[in-house]
Amino acid sequence: MARMPFRTWEEFGAWLLGAPLRVLLILLIALLVRWLLFRAIRQVEESAMEKVDSRRLSKVDQVWAGVTGTDLERRKQRTLTLGSLLRSISTLIIFTIALLTILAEFGVPLGPMLASAGVGGVALGFGAQSLVKDFLSGIFMIIEDQYGVGDVVDTGEAVGTVEEVGLRITRLRDAQGVVWFIRNGEIVRIGNQSQGWAVATVDLPVAATTEPADALPVLRRVAEQMYADQDWADKLMEAPSVAGVESVTAGTMTLRMFVKTLPGEQWATSRALRARALAALKAEGIKEPGYGLYGPQPPEG
Repeated sequence: MARMPFRTWEEFGAWLLGAPLRVLLILLIALLVRWLLFRAIRQVEESAMEKVDSRRLSKVDQVWAGVTGTDLERRKQRTLTLGSLLRSISTLIIFTIALLTILAEFGVPLGPMLASAGVGGVALGFGAQSLVKDFLSGIFMIIEDQYGVGDVVDTGEAVGTVEEVGLRITRLRDAQGVVWFIRNGEIVRIGNQSQGWAVATVDLPVAATTEPADALPVLRRVAEQMYADQDWADKLMEAPSVAGVESVTAGTMTLRMFVKTLPGEQWATSRALRARALAALKAEGIKEPGYGLYGPQPPEG
């Protein structure tokens, strides 16, 4: 017959009210602290989201967001990402402390265990340097808001639209539809084409014999008309500017225009401005390189 570990029920009751009860109390305290921290983080998130939603109604703030690059949707996503990160970190810290406290309650010597964990942590750190580097880089990218989902970025290896920003990798899709998975720790530089404002450059070739005094006023008139167009009023930061003659080579004179736009609108704006400028040059009889497209065609025969 197996021997009972306790000689009497009183001893069993005393043990049950000792270490097991303290362990249960430690777990309850850990869960309570975790719940309180999660609630505080959630309240901060909700407060930040309410501020974002309230700013969405202000036209002045929308213009300011376009100028400074503080896109409201990205700010909301950044708030949610930081909240998720804080919850994960707090959960790890709370339950690690709870586990160590429980082990101490059962008489497990923590000194040698912590020393072994320290040596193992150093070894793991050397073996997982790239992983730690990826996570730290991801955390700083999110905190510093270097880019967000929907931004067009140049990472050096690939240029495309960001589809996902994680703690370890960033996923983006280029113009050919190829999906790139880039480790955050490998990103040395980032060129963000979607923050603040963008500049579209429009080059218009005309015949080298064209007088700039005849063509440039036409382009300035096109710039004023486009800036006054309500369809483009929300996309242009200012009226397009005419830089003048950019170059003259091989019978071609290139006229250049600049237009400052909201992020992401530079490509559509440059196409529209080019189409308007070409139509205006044609209407004024300005010749293209090699003769004729912008002006009247030579008679046959």
